[in-house]
Amino acid sequence: MRVLIADDSEVFAQHLLQALGEINGVEIVGHARTGAEALQAVYNLRPEVVILDIRMPGGSGIDVLESMKSEKVTPITIVMTNFNYSQYRKKCLQLGARFFFDKSAEFAKVCEVLRLLAHRASASTEDGFDVTEHGAP
Repeated sequence: MRVLIADDSEVFAQHLLQALGEINGVEIVGHARTGAEALQAVYNLRPEVVILDIRMPGGSGIDVLESMKSEKVTPITIVMTNFNYSQYRKKCLQLGARFFFDKSAEFAKVCEVLRLLAHRASASTEDGFDVTEHGAP
């Protein structure tokens, strides 16, 4: 399962890379540090999963979600943010994010979700299906 990390924090991205590197079936295909880089990477790399921060230079995660929705590009999107406000959660989910997690309190949940998605992807591949066709847990 191809995963893109879109987060301007190098420390957080490295922590995430280390944690996700231990999950079978997960391949990190890129790391974008700005909103513009994130969009370019989504279009060029075609990840199945995007882990997206809300606040980044050069366009917010919400801008990225809006662009993906308008272009009908639909990777499974996991928003991870330090700004765990209900209005952000609502907006991100309306724009197509499947998950919305607090970076500091719910880091382990993103690993759980990716383990489950990777497991489903491997089972789906054996059955001839693509994980992106069947939705998230």
